[in-house]
Amino acid sequence: VEGDRIATAALNALISDPGRLDTTLAPKVGLFRVFQLVRLEKEKTIHGGEVHALASRAQRALAKLAPRAREAVLLSSLERFSDGEIAAILGTEVTEVEQLLAKARRNISEVVAGRVLIIEDEAFVAQELERIVGEIGHDVTGVARTRVDAVEQATDERPDLILADIVLADNSSGVDAAVEILEALPSVPVIFITGHPERLLTGEKLEPTFVITKPYDAEQVRSAISQAMFFASTESLSQNI
Repeated sequence: VEGDRIATAALNALISDPGRLDTTLAPKVGLFRVFQLVRLEKEKTIHGGEVHALASRAQRALAKLAPRAREAVLLSSLERFSDGEIAAILGTEVTEVEQLLAKARRNISEVVAGRVLIIEDEAFVAQELERIVGEIGHDVTGVARTRVDAVEQATDERPDLILADIVLADNSSGVDAAVEILEALPSVPVIFITGHPERLLTGEKLEPTFVITKPYDAEQVRSAISQAMFFASTESLSQNI
């Protein structure tokens, strides 16, 4: 695939000219900077052959984002680079990266709309999350206050995304609720919003998972929802092939 070809070309470029690696940057940042430069060099000459239908659809979905904004949001959401590191990789300023990420998040919310289940026992927090979800174009399927209620609602409504607290009204676990829900709906992304992030160290692997610590920032929640919904949509396209 094109990504593999670019990675191979970048590594070959480094072997032939180690000086291309900027040693003033952190090793991973410098490596991604080389990938970025090689990608730009190869962009007009690399043409992929047959592409798996899933990859093709995912690429079309990502293509709806502006190119530079797409690069910024992928480096942020998938590689977890900071704005400063992304600026170094893209060869730009931090202020531009901030603008690119804001633009990408707007574009993402326009591309994908879905249905969200909120698992939260605090009424005020649940209402605030409902407001945020609605503001970015998604529908709330319901609010669950206990593990049993959450599993029942998820089974009945089959949401596209779950926002979950960890400690629920009856002292049941939002993590346990998510694990049980994912047995039936394995492709549904889960975002944990909790004041007890340390309780997520259970050894269970929930993919894709975001963790937001209370007290949270509304923009942080909007960004996580948009990114999780968007990337989950590209991963679940195989169901439509």
